[in-house]
Amino acid sequence: MMFDTIIRNGAVVLRDGTVPLDLGIRDGKITCLAGRLDPAQAAEVIDADGQYVLPGMVDAHMHISEPGRTEWEGYLSGTRAMAAGGTTTFVEMPLNTIPATTDLASLQIKLDTARGQCHVDYAPMGGLVPWNLADLEPLSAAGVAAFKCFVATCGSGKPGDFMNVDDYELYRGMQVLARTGDLLVIHCENAALTDKLGRDARAAGKTRVSDYVASRPVFTEVEAVQRVLLIARETGCRVHIAHNSCPEAVDAIHRAIADGVDASVESCPHYFLLCTEELDAIGPRAKCSPPIRDRANQERMWDALRAERIHIIGSDHSPCTPDLKASPNAFDAWGGLSACQNSVDAMFDAAVLQRGIDPSLLMRLLATRPAERFRLGQKGEIAIGKDADVVLLDPTRPYTLRAEDLYYKNRFSAYEGRRIGCRITRTLLRGRTVFRLDSGIVGEPAGQLLRPGE
Repeated sequence: MMFDTIIRNGAVVLRDGTVPLDLGIRDGKITCLAGRLDPAQAAEVIDADGQYVLPGMVDAHMHISEPGRTEWEGYLSGTRAMAAGGTTTFVEMPLNTIPATTDLASLQIKLDTARGQCHVDYAPMGGLVPWNLADLEPLSAAGVAAFKCFVATCGSGKPGDFMNVDDYELYRGMQVLARTGDLLVIHCENAALTDKLGRDARAAGKTRVSDYVASRPVFTEVEAVQRVLLIARETGCRVHIAHNSCPEAVDAIHRAIADGVDASVESCPHYFLLCTEELDAIGPRAKCSPPIRDRANQERMWDALRAERIHIIGSDHSPCTPDLKASPNAFDAWGGLSACQNSVDAMFDAAVLQRGIDPSLLMRLLATRPAERFRLGQKGEIAIGKDADVVLLDPTRPYTLRAEDLYYKNRFSAYEGRRIGCRITRTLLRGRTVFRLDSGIVGEPAGQLLRPGE
């Protein structure tokens, strides 16, 4: 046999276009792309007639809460949801676990915990927090994919939990990471302003999700983005601005790039799929930070996506238990969305099927560019020599998302009840089927730890 698997008759989404091709896989790699392959040349033949053949999503913004908060989300449940949703690789944030991944000991705890539990491939991040300046270089040498910090207030204050940095700590950390060459991922909101505006809203008796949005106005995000970029320019640190919610922040990053800063723009599906006007009906399940902004802002974000001024889309999957979303006061609820299972299908529906955006553009944002930015060279693209991480998506199979469709440990989502005009029918990781719509998760966890640059 020339191939282990052939995928036939699909519309294959390549980096720069969509082409009717057959795809040959051997030893976990894509080894052939051809107009027609002989089915007799493979042990397994998958018919993708009428379907798109996509690269697996590389989700560069994922929170798995194990250990320490495993009741929120564990590796098994979280990676099952990713496999079902067409994500084949994730870069794991250093929070919301306890301990957070801020030194070699906590990194080893994460690696030991993840081993043998992941249905997709993974790479860990390290954290930049006020007390770990001396730990950054050892974490870099250990092979983390990037580092993460907050300039917005974060953390519970519990021993081992994450904590935001001030400008001095950010500056010193950026100096170290400029020397190591590591990428720093930054959550940008002005801590002093948003904290006190939130207190004002509470004191005034505000409780709705839309009130929470109003307490974190656009300028508080943009100011933090601009400040962080100025420090990045001064230090020479490579930066990735996480979950931009507004075009003004996107524009600020592009001005910095034109000025020589090595920076990239990330946004998330929820900023394109939801808007403030819908949030009070959904409730705290749709609370996140930076918040989901109004419909006019959303349309301008779509314009930025079409113009490829957004480089990467990550899920920012940040789950929790139902009780943490149950308060009638949105200011008391956990600020994160359970989202990773619907990054690919809901965005494909909204972008390609509803707005006519080129599928190759969308997959550059979901797969190709995150793989490149986070130095995961075998991922993110359907091309000869790459890992055979492949997703089949049927554009003629609409469905309405129900809680029972979800693989999360806590089966709820802000997208419940949403009609999605397409459906993922199969996910392959390195040539091996890990999810089928008709049978669910396939096989035991086979996800591997990835080393950036390899």
